[in-house]
Amino acid sequence: MGNRIMKIVHIITGLSTGGAEMMLYKLLSRMNADEFDSEVVSLTDDGPIADKIRMLGIPVQTLGMKRGSPNPVALFKLALLLRRRKPDLVQTWLYHSDFIGGMASKIAGNMKTFWSIRQSNIDVDSNKRSTIWVAKACAMLSSWLPDRIIVCSHAALKSHQALGYSKEKMFVIPNGFDLDEFRPDPEARKSVRKELKLDENALLVGLVARFDPQKDHRNFIEAAELIRIKIPAVQFMLCGEGIDNENSQLTRWIEKGKMEGCFHLLGIRKDVSHLVAAMDVAVSSSLGEGFPNVVGEAMACSIPCVVTDVGDSALIVADTGRVVPAKDPDALATAIIGLLQAPPAFREEMGELARQRVKMNYSLDSVVRKYEAVFQEVIDA
Repeated sequence: MGNRIMKIVHIITGLSTGGAEMMLYKLLSRMNADEFDSEVVSLTDDGPIADKIRMLGIPVQTLGMKRGSPNPVALFKLALLLRRRKPDLVQTWLYHSDFIGGMASKIAGNMKTFWSIRQSNIDVDSNKRSTIWVAKACAMLSSWLPDRIIVCSHAALKSHQALGYSKEKMFVIPNGFDLDEFRPDPEARKSVRKELKLDENALLVGLVARFDPQKDHRNFIEAAELIRIKIPAVQFMLCGEGIDNENSQLTRWIEKGKMEGCFHLLGIRKDVSHLVAAMDVAVSSSLGEGFPNVVGEAMACSIPCVVTDVGDSALIVADTGRVVPAKDPDALATAIIGLLQAPPAFREEMGELARQRVKMNYSLDSVVRKYEAVFQEVIDA
């Protein structure tokens, strides 16, 4: 392709604070601007990540589509936009965007298209019906619509092949982590406990996840009840979209276990790296994941993790944390208690090994180079 700048349009369902949205932002923040000219289209609306992307100097457009109801008008609007922009490559993120973005780039002129798959679990219990329907439709179209399908985890590769996705087009690029943003921070330990009005030696267990069936907050809360029996002074800090006192479902579960005094629900926060660095143990209690960002972020902050064995969680953590079965609050509680009762020096040592592991395998720069190489390869083909 010589020295010509490659034009890429990224299409995503929305720009709230999920893992796919964050990965798109991180990718854009590190891509070589001398070689790649990027633009972002959100099918629905703006969200906190839209502003972060605009601050990089990258334009963001929204199409105002209603969530969960793909309509032909949005499809043709997008096709027109693509026809005007004439990108070298269209990269779509999440199932609805894969479907609509894939169709639009065909209509606009058979443009080179990459799909991006972000989750491994597509079973009926933990996904909306519309999500499953769109994923199945994408599977049927996968040998025709996209040129490549980037998958964020080995578990997702397996489950989507089983659903009928084109085997030949799929390959794994894991998520990458910014080791400057997510790093050990002894000051955070003090200031977060001060904010939560806790003793500076209080034991703090954290979960960063939006309120969603896949994240299985109930599993975490039931484990918390069991942890308190053994360690009555323990505190729990949760943050993410929908994680606040307005969430009656969440507060009901907490009240049922009489734990109002030890749960801190912080909602959406802009200082997640600061909060994570203050934890003694970070938890992922999910029943489905692709490649969980929050686990890598906690590891980068040198925090030992307890994770459920879903997606690539066990692969990421390896022997730097604890892995338990999904949907098993007893096992989750036992693993967390084990780490909390261990000497602080043991947790520190595990945390240091965790950061080293992220540095070796999942640094953001190495992941961004993988994306750039594969974009270049398809354009040059």
